[in-house]
Amino acid sequence: MSVFENLDNHEQVVFCNDPNSGLKAIIAIHNTQLGQALGGSRFHDYTSEADALTDALRLSKGMTYKAAVAGLNLGGGKSVIIGNPKKLASEALFRAFGRFINSLNGRYITAEDVGTSVEHMEWIRHETNHVVGVSKHIGGSGDPSPVTAHGTFVGIQAAVKQTKNTDSLAGIKVAVEGIGHVGYHLCKELHDSGAKLYVSDVNEAATKAVATEFGATVVPCDQLHGLDVDVYAPCALGATINDKTIPQFKCSIIAGAANNQLKEETKHAAELEKLGILYAPDFVINAGGLINVYSELEGSGKERAWEKTENIYDTLLKIFALANRENITTAEAANKLAEQRIKSVSLTRNIHSTR
Repeated sequence: MSVFENLDNHEQVVFCNDPNSGLKAIIAIHNTQLGQALGGSRFHDYTSEADALTDALRLSKGMTYKAAVAGLNLGGGKSVIIGNPKKLASEALFRAFGRFINSLNGRYITAEDVGTSVEHMEWIRHETNHVVGVSKHIGGSGDPSPVTAHGTFVGIQAAVKQTKNTDSLAGIKVAVEGIGHVGYHLCKELHDSGAKLYVSDVNEAATKAVATEFGATVVPCDQLHGLDVDVYAPCALGATINDKTIPQFKCSIIAGAANNQLKEETKHAAELEKLGILYAPDFVINAGGLINVYSELEGSGKERAWEKTENIYDTLLKIFALANRENITTAEAANKLAEQRIKSVSLTRNIHSTR
């Protein structure tokens, strides 16, 4: 297989290396038909550089589809920084990374992701304006986690509406995997709505906090997938829906904030369908963070971001209806909606460019 076949139709992939700071990073730009590529910078200690590239390519493609379904005028991109962020994160490293981003002249805009923070984005901003998610005191939108969590919350509501014909989450049992910033805020909204929470995370302090604050039941990480609950909400790293976990599921809904939840999209979406488990496609339900930073680019403010995030409820109901009507999986239905919008906008742009 050639290098270009491995790139899965990506427009551009940039390898960044700065020996002085220890930076090794990959920027993947999947598609810019709808606008500049926007996607966060993930800092992770990958097993290999090949794994890092695979993650960057999958995540950037997901961002293209996420922006398209959310109705945003953005393309899809993502970057990964290779290494342990606790050991390598420094102002020098992020400023070096900022210079690489700046060299792309706006084709890629970065933001916070797993392993990076608002402070890291501000270090990047010393070198480029092509970064969002910086703190409010310098004109940014701040932490996008509450908005991402809210989008996931209304997505769970839509899935419950689809399966139980009610908007109420009172008494609904939800297993939340991953209590980071998004997971915490999701737990808060679920608790306030009357849901019963089961939580799991390698960080014992995080689970203890939500147990104390929201009355959640803490479950060992290796037991969460087999719980008899209504909703499984993955909010940590991806690929948790796989050959090992699917036979364990007793839930009727999978709806969470993690990216790339299906290890093998086509295969595992079909298996969930056969089991009667309703899957809320991840790039649809977790679009709140992207919507939040897009509002920062537009200058439209937090209220507009919150309002647009509410649309995730109707979008998911539309996807569920399309899947039922055409007898396809919800993953296929979400992809179809995204591809239709990209194609229609691309055709319009091409017509205007030839006049």
